[in-house]
Amino acid sequence: MNIRDSFKKYGKQFLKSTSAYSKHKSNSKREQLVSKTKIPKQETSVLTMPIVEAPKQNPESTYSFLKTEPKRCDKTNYEREFVTRFKQLTYRHRSLEVWSDFVTMFACAISNSLDKQNFDEREKLYLKIIKKYSKDEQTIFPELAAMVVMSLEQNPEQDFLGYIYMNLGLGNKNTAQFFTPYHICQLIAEITMSDIVNEVKAKGYISISDPCCGGGALLIAGINKAKDELEKENLNFQNHVLIVAQDIDFTVAMMCYIQISLLGAAGYVKVGNSLTDPITDGDSLENYWFTPMYYSKTWSMRRMLNKLNNKETKT
Repeated sequence: MNIRDSFKKYGKQFLKSTSAYSKHKSNSKREQLVSKTKIPKQETSVLTMPIVEAPKQNPESTYSFLKTEPKRCDKTNYEREFVTRFKQLTYRHRSLEVWSDFVTMFACAISNSLDKQNFDEREKLYLKIIKKYSKDEQTIFPELAAMVVMSLEQNPEQDFLGYIYMNLGLGNKNTAQFFTPYHICQLIAEITMSDIVNEVKAKGYISISDPCCGGGALLIAGINKAKDELEKENLNFQNHVLIVAQDIDFTVAMMCYIQISLLGAAGYVKVGNSLTDPITDGDSLENYWFTPMYYSKTWSMRRMLNKLNNKETKT
């Protein structure tokens, strides 16, 4: 299941914006991109993870920037077009504020397509942010969102948001925030993920964890490495790879969440200090952001089996 398949299934409101943005693609190409992929029946191994339920879609819930039809851009250079449009929002607002608002609203739009437990609070957060901008400014946000989608679709092997974030000079110098270059992340993935096929066959899945995820570059490299290795064995990485991420910085955690969601990976990102408040069983889920693929049948079944096993162990 590629990026468009994921959002065709899990985020119809979001696709209204991104599909309009990519009308320059041929009809045959778009039909291929939105075709549904059946999830094959796989192993029934279980794992420990937060228990959540997927909500029913709420047709009454809409976001103004998702309803706006963005303009087309040069499909060969999304970074340049993204920065150009982004800077048009910085005449009246600070760059870091605009960036934080954009990734927060984008993350809320993805999360609220499925996460009913956090829906109300995140919708309030979205509406609070969008009201700061004029109508003309609001129309820019769907364009930025669509450029992220199209860029990752064109080249999944990149940390699109992290690269632009650092190039705009938005990194937190007070905390020595500096993202690992993506080619280094690729090297790390090559070295550390050489035997994942055997591990998947033995356990049913692998977890890729980063307790200081930043924009998600290491996780993106890991996802792509896992995808390449598992496809050689005719295995769908979406059914066998779980992403577990955490970062103390809300903005960069949302960047990571957006990108792993768009890549179609199952997993979650927790916002918090991984030293003093690490991911544990029984956590409050208000700081967790679950990707759309986390709600797929395969991972929902694992959570259900895990819950049943836990009850049996207690009894």
